[in-house]
Formats: sequence, C-alpha cells, structure tokens
Amino acid sequence: MEKYKDSVNKMWQDYRAKNREVSNKFEAWAFGDSAEMANELGELVMAGTKTGTSSLFYWYDQGGETMPSVGSYVVILDGEEEAMGIIKLVDVTIMPFNEVSERFAYLEGEGDRTLEYWRKVHTDFFTNESVELGIDFNEDVLVVCEEFEVVYK
Repeated sequence: MEKYKDSVNKMWQDYRAKNREVSNKFEAWAFGDSAEMANELGELVMAGTKTGTSSLFYWYDQGGETMPSVGSYVVILDGEEEAMGIIKLVDVTIMPFNEVSERFAYLEGEGDRTLEYWRKVHTDFFTNESVELGIDFNEDVLVVCEEFEVVYK
C-alpha cells in the first residue's frame, strides 16, 4: 500500500472491513489544482452533485499516470490531503474534447451544469495544463471522462 496520510489509510481499512470482497488496491487524489478547488469539488462529490470528472488523455498516454478503469476505487482528498470519502469508477470513456456531451457536463456537477459552462472552465483548465506540459490544447484533444459513485463517506 502506498504511503498516504493516516486518515486515508484508516478510511480505506474501515471500508474494506465492511466490504471484504474489495481488493486492497486503491488510489488517493484531490480534484483540481488548488486546495480551495479540492475542497469545493470534494464537497460536491460528497453531496452527490458531482458524479463525473475529466482529465487530459496525455497524462495517461505520455505522462506515466495509470489509466483509470471501471471498478477502481479512489479515496477523495480535501485541500489538506485528508480523506473525505471513497468513490468507485463506474464508467471510463475517452473522447475528443469537442464531443463531450451535455449529459457528461451535467454529471461533472460544476457551475450551472451546462455544456457551455463545462467547455468554458475546462478550456481554461486544460489550456493551463497544456502550457505546463508543453503541448498544444485544441478542441480535438482527447479527454478521459470518468463517471463514479460515492461508496463511503
């Protein structure tokens, strides 16, 4: 098991004690790129409003990150990297940015939950990430769209 804060390991062990069929494999991460965003988005997840997230395919294709997969578990962290809850991935789809649907934008649970809002904030977010990565962002760039459910609070 990777080294996480005590709250993460405790939450995972508590969950596994009640769900023995679950393997001991999990990840832990926070949403967004700041402590404030991690807290805000994490609260949306715990409230059941946010049931989707997206990231640049580049992170998995070239960046060395492990591709998310259906059935995977994630301990969601707040801005101080403390455990907030556990989600289980129920769907993972790779598609061009410009093909993300109104339905998925709604699942992301942010702002007014429209596709217009989703495209605006994600264009800004992915453009900033792309600059840091030294790649170009355009509307054909592939994104990984993950749907999840909260399984433990």
